[in-house]
Amino acid sequence: MFNFNPITSIVLSAITAFAVVYFSIPTIVRVSKIKHLFAEPQERSAHKYSIPNLGGLSIFAGFIISISLWSDSSILKEFQYIIAALIIIFFIGIKDDILITAPLTKFIGQILAATIIVLMSDIRLTNLHGFFGIKEIGYIWSVVLSIFTILVIINGFNFIDGVDGLSASIGIITAGAFGFWFLKSTYYQYVIISISLMSSLFSFFLFNVFGSKNKIFMGDTGSLIIGLILSILVIKFNEFNIDKSKAFTMYPAPAVSFGVLIIPLFDMLRVMFIRFVIGKPIMQADKKHLHHQLLELGLNHIQVTLIISFVNVIFIYFVFYFSNFISIRQLLLLILSVALILSYIPPILILRKKRKEKKTDNTNS
Repeated sequence: MFNFNPITSIVLSAITAFAVVYFSIPTIVRVSKIKHLFAEPQERSAHKYSIPNLGGLSIFAGFIISISLWSDSSILKEFQYIIAALIIIFFIGIKDDILITAPLTKFIGQILAATIIVLMSDIRLTNLHGFFGIKEIGYIWSVVLSIFTILVIINGFNFIDGVDGLSASIGIITAGAFGFWFLKSTYYQYVIISISLMSSLFSFFLFNVFGSKNKIFMGDTGSLIIGLILSILVIKFNEFNIDKSKAFTMYPAPAVSFGVLIIPLFDMLRVMFIRFVIGKPIMQADKKHLHHQLLELGLNHIQVTLIISFVNVIFIYFVFYFSNFISIRQLLLLILSVALILSYIPPILILRKKRKEKKTDNTNS
């Protein structure tokens, strides 16, 4: 048995995850074409032609193989339960990508996976860090809040998977933010989880954005897996920050978590609120997401991904910088205020564009 130091294990996990995804995708694409397993263009689709959508299979393989080889299960006690939950999410996603799964079935599977994480691995939120004056919370409320948090993050990433590279880039950025903090705080097993996800997604990103012959989508399998892994990192980040005596502690950890995940969480909340106000089912798909609005402005997929990713990076810098200066409520209010203001920019630009086009049409006629 090889005994590597933590940094070597982290580097090897990154290399392994990248390599597994990089060498598996061409085979997945080839099989998808032979078996006609494609994401067909639909009314709300951002793509115009059929593309294989089983990229989540490669992400799952890259991540699972990497952490199985390089994480230390004697330290990462919850390892087996994380794997079990990921397998459930994988089969839900892969079935939906191939045959289409009923929304209720998919949701029940998500609840099952979240329950395994919370009850069996005991990865759960136990403290609100003084939010509304609440610190420790009872076991039942801890379980309910933790399962709810996992479900929200999973579906948040499922919501933003709409243009090339977006889910992958946001997954890389957010996993990188948490991984950076875990590294500084010497929680090396969670650095391995973070870097394995990042490296898998970066390898996938190359095919998803720049691929021609081997272009592929991650499908629901990929976005659901990203959401589940990041929900685990979020919960551990909050739990590790309970002890305020440790170095690099972030006092308003829940608000920092929200700021890091601002793109998937705020976009989901905004879209669901709009649907509720206009009387549509809140889970009914439409084109009101941020990436759809940016596409409507005439931007291409890469431009949309770069803009949204840049905004996410700014938010992460913002919350990390202010985390030691203001309270959790103040930081959360600041995050929501800035996000709300920024969310009005695309609709205003779209309205101006339509007025200008209408004015031009009237002039020409």
